[in-house]
Amino acid sequence: MKGVAALLLSAVLVVLAGSASWAYNCPVVIKQAEDTIKKAEAGKVSPETRQLIEEAKKLLAEARAHHENAKTKRDHGDSVRKAKTAIAYAEEAIILQNP
Repeated sequence: MKGVAALLLSAVLVVLAGSASWAYNCPVVIKQAEDTIKKAEAGKVSPETRQLIEEAKKLLAEARAHHENAKTKRDHGDSVRKAKTAIAYAEEAIILQNP
């Protein structure tokens, strides 16, 4: 469990340390999040992993909204950050599905 927490923390730190070059990668990162969430849903979903998948879906929806309504680079950056965080949640669910 400490390993999962460390993985999630590492992913969040990478996202927070991001650069402006992520600004227009929204569609790519959103697609990666969609694929990772689908992979998590295809596994053995438990109540614990269901919560992680639902949080990932919520963040993915927010990422899409930020991208579609973007007016500045900051909006695109927010989109990428939320999509990458959604990926981290989905990856955690996948890890927890495999004992």
